Amino acid sequence: MKAHLIAWLNVFTLCATGADLPELVMPAGVGVNIHFYRGHERDLDMIAAAGFKFVRMDFAWADIERSKGSYDWSAYEELTTNLERRGLRALYILDYSNPLYEEMVTSRNPITGQEHRDTASPQHPESVAAFARWAGAAAGHFRGRRIVWEIWNEPNISFWKPKPDVRQYNALALATCKAVREADPRATIVGPATSGVPLQFLDQFFASGVLAHLDAVSVHPYRNYRQPPETAAEDYQKLRALIERYAPTPAKKRLPILSGEWGYASHTKGVSIETQAAYLVRQQMANLLSGVPISIWYDWKNDGPDPNEREHNFGTVTQDLQPKPAYVAAQTMTRQLTGFRLERRIEADSENDWVLLWRNNRGQRKLAAWTLGEPHWVGLPAKTLARSRVTVVLIDGRNPGLDVEMPPSGKTETPAKAAVPAGAFVRLAPNRIELELTGSPLYVSLAGVRF
Repeated sequence: MKAHLIAWLNVFTLCATGADLPELVMPAGVGVNIHFYRGHERDLDMIAAAGFKFVRMDFAWADIERSKGSYDWSAYEELTTNLERRGLRALYILDYSNPLYEEMVTSRNPITGQEHRDTASPQHPESVAAFARWAGAAAGHFRGRRIVWEIWNEPNISFWKPKPDVRQYNALALATCKAVREADPRATIVGPATSGVPLQFLDQFFASGVLAHLDAVSVHPYRNYRQPPETAAEDYQKLRALIERYAPTPAKKRLPILSGEWGYASHTKGVSIETQAAYLVRQQMANLLSGVPISIWYDWKNDGPDPNEREHNFGTVTQDLQPKPAYVAAQTMTRQLTGFRLERRIEADSENDWVLLWRNNRGQRKLAAWTLGEPHWVGLPAKTLARSRVTVVLIDGRNPGLDVEMPPSGKTETPAKAAVPAGAFVRLAPNRIELELTGSPLYVSLAGVRF
């Protein structure tokens, strides 16, 4: 009920703020992260074919301003145009520093402990002002292209050089918000794109007054791999309370929360490729239930071939663009639920059982269902009319040939259990529908069934 209330509040939010953020309709806010801007048209064709609607990409300051005050937008013009041709929207990250304005510093990798030299993040008046000017120029140049502008990437960890400093980031964010808004009053601005949901960092960030300038709060809800995607709901609730505490107006209390980057890697010590596929779908759906209008899966494709390296295995496809189960699962989800709005979560016997009811504008209904526990059967009270009919589609898009119909007699015409593929069994009774749940979502089209 709490999650459903949050979803309702965010529907109102999108109307109240006027920000150009998608409605909570599948797949309007389904996104993926990339690492290229020129070429790669086959990648973009496959991204669009999977049903993704947003593409998140670094919008790197140093790549654009190579001499002071001179901006070369050509690479991002090419990417933006290629996205638009395929019905994709850009979420560009205004990020990283520029050696024209900041000195080299020594920073330490928090994972390996190794020290390396890099350009300091903007932390002096000249560099902060230059970053803001550049960001404003970008917003003005791409005005009307429906870009979502995100300020920096994970400033609470090592992406802020030489070490995280929330006060330095606050100064940059405030200056950037004002410059972007001046250049394009209708621009959509989000941040702070934190790694995880670090409440102390976010508390200090919100205390700066920045919520007055943002259209959404973006976070990256990464978590221990023993924690499935559904566990992010609690983090969103805590973040929502913090937003409400610092919001300067009633409308700002309902600022949307974005899942700006989040994935599970299928490396040796990560999750299996099958679990990765299930988690991609479950992440998108659980986020919608929490009222999150954009969810960016990290990553589009594997960054390398090493099965033991985490960073090489976040992709929905391999390095040479061979679809992994995650790609097929994304495509199945978007095809099955295009145009459907999440209506509610149906109460089941266990909190581990997720049964989501979807509905489109034509009144058609579908279920998407899975469990966090061991595979088992669940029975749901429902009104099944004469000639009620359900059709099952699995996470990989297969229809196992299981169309279950309620005949006029009220007796269910269902194949014997032994003849039905595991994970695809559905049974109708006059006042009940039964599903076999696993960790992989299945889709059930409903005709003549009411909850």
